[in-house]
Formats: sequence, structure tokens, C-alpha cells
Amino acid sequence: MARVESADYLNKEVEVIIDRKLGSRHPKYGFMYLLNYGYIPDTLSGDGEELDAYLLGVFEPVEKFWGKVIAIIKRTNDDDDKLIVVPNDTTYSDEQIRALTEFQERFFTSMIIRGNNID
Repeated sequence: MARVESADYLNKEVEVIIDRKLGSRHPKYGFMYLLNYGYIPDTLSGDGEELDAYLLGVFEPVEKFWGKVIAIIKRTNDDDDKLIVVPNDTTYSDEQIRALTEFQERFFTSMIIRGNNID
């Protein structure tokens, strides 16, 4: 499987398989997931695993979800980008994305990528 570029998914619809449901705990570090978190099947990210995704705007645990990628959290001190997936016709500001993903992203340095500001 070839590595994918997270930027290729901006503004596209994707299926997210949720392997860490809202309210579950991280298996190694023990923090609680304050939203659904999963991966895009049949992809390969920079860390050698599937491309990860935060699912915002769904307020109950789910197994999988089709939604739109509105942004990317590009970690600058780790090779593990995160897609921001939301239900269609839903949006979040960069500040809202930072607040909602802070439970995990506080351990990393990153930038939020949208549309034309891709490096």
C-alpha cells in the first residue's frame, strides 16, 4: 500500500472507522477520548499506520461514519497528520478544532491546514 498525502483528502467525503469511541480511554496512556477517533481504511500515513481522523459534531459513540474533511492537523514534531471530519454542512473554526482535540493534541506541536495554506 502506498503512502497517502493527508492534503489529498481536504474537502472530500471519507469513511472513518472508529476504533476509539467517544468516552473510551486510550489503551496506553489512559486519557479519555472526548470525541470519536478513528482512521481512514486502506490508507498509509507517515507513521506507517492508517491515516487518523477526529470526528467532530457527532455526540454519541459510533462504529463508523461518512463525513467531510474540513481541515488537517499537521503535527510539526511528529509524522502523524490527523484529518478533521464532520457531518456534511457542518463547520468548525480553528479555535474550536484546537479546543475539541486538545485532550490529545496538547502533547504535540501542530498547525491547522485548510484549503490553500498547505505546506
